[in-house]
Amino acid sequence: MDEADALLVDRPHPEILRLTLNRPERMNALTYEVVNKLNDILDSLVEDTQTRAVIITGNGRGFCSGQDMKKAAERMEPGGSTIVTRYASQTRFGSMSQRMARAPQPIICAVNGAAVGAGMAIAVGADIRIGTPATRFLIGAVKIGLSAGESSISYWLPRWIGPGRAFEVMLTGRPIDAQEALATGLITRCVEPEELQDAAIAQAVAILENAPFSTWHTKRIMRRNLDATSLDAALDVENPTQIVTNATEDYREAVAAFNEKRKPVWRGR
Repeated sequence: MDEADALLVDRPHPEILRLTLNRPERMNALTYEVVNKLNDILDSLVEDTQTRAVIITGNGRGFCSGQDMKKAAERMEPGGSTIVTRYASQTRFGSMSQRMARAPQPIICAVNGAAVGAGMAIAVGADIRIGTPATRFLIGAVKIGLSAGESSISYWLPRWIGPGRAFEVMLTGRPIDAQEALATGLITRCVEPEELQDAAIAQAVAILENAPFSTWHTKRIMRRNLDATSLDAALDVENPTQIVTNATEDYREAVAAFNEKRKPVWRGR
């Protein structure tokens, strides 16, 4: 398959961008080229005023099996990559979740199967995850002599499922199946495989019902306050933001629509 086809981009809705990992014969394993393309798209979202929500999913029976081990083995051959180039490559993998966090648009992962290693990192780096009974999460690295703390997993997993469970999962390398993921909040919905894309789109459309400026700042505050050192620090972020949103045209439109018993018509950020 041509690398240009390894990450598909489409719009199931004018304001929704969908990114589909498309190497089903390799369980959508990540090559450096795919990671670079994904990172470029994520970077572009900062200035993208057309896109208001993003869906990331996989083609075939798996979401993403992580780094392509065959490609990795080639780079370990004599004359392959050096420690310097490997570190640069690892940084590109690790920065995927940073870019997802910086993007103002909410990002939904439709986890259609196994999410392993860096594939799991993409999933836990998203704002919302929807799965199917086939969904499972597996870190994998600890099973092959590497650290389970890879590509932001050690940061996000404890925040989503709690530090105690995250320690146990990361140290043993055991998988998290769909039932446990749903019970712990790692995924928020579990639907049948044939319903997954529609469910992800419906989730994105539900977000689009709200004002763009509102959803942008809600994501920003949530991301910022995951690391808040205190209630006071969290309120120091919330209070000025609420004052700013009070001054927007969309807030005035929302008040008018409420009083006139109609749906608001958003004018944008």
